[in-house]
Amino acid sequence: MLTLVLGILLWSFLHFLPAADLGIRRNLISRLGENPYKGVFALLMVLSIYLVYRGWTATIPVAVYPPPVWGRHLAALIMLAAFILFFAPYPRNNFKRFLRHPQLTGVILWGAAHLLANGESRSLVLFGGFTLWAVLEILLINRRDGAWKKPGPASMKNDFGLVIAGLLAYAGMVFAHGWLFGVNPLA
Repeated sequence: MLTLVLGILLWSFLHFLPAADLGIRRNLISRLGENPYKGVFALLMVLSIYLVYRGWTATIPVAVYPPPVWGRHLAALIMLAAFILFFAPYPRNNFKRFLRHPQLTGVILWGAAHLLANGESRSLVLFGGFTLWAVLEILLINRRDGAWKKPGPASMKNDFGLVIAGLLAYAGMVFAHGWLFGVNPLA
């Protein structure tokens, strides 16, 4: 479990640095150069993901709470919205007119959905940890960037494309989830 926690903490710390805008990122870039900084950042991100993976697979799940019977069904529906929002920052779209941080909101939905469907210790740490990270990241970015200036209307074509991309990614993950993680999300 310690490895899992360390992976989530490393991930969070690496993302909090630029979000908090303490000047650490700028200082590192001025000392190392932009490309070496990005390389070190990328290596540390890969390490954090590796630690999360190793921590997850090495931790024996212990029941903490019984998930509701309907939790898996609601989780499947929430995950569809999470996938759509996860891709929303990239094209100009109308989702960004209503949500300042659609991708981080998607991460929060992802975490909440998995907490509805799973009630054991490692799920609580993984999904709760990333949900907490996303909430804190939103707060830090809002503090750093100040008042939100909502973007103007975008083409509905972009919204449609975003929903289709989210549906395709969702379908792909439902198909691959059992192979990747050993759990059929629709069972």
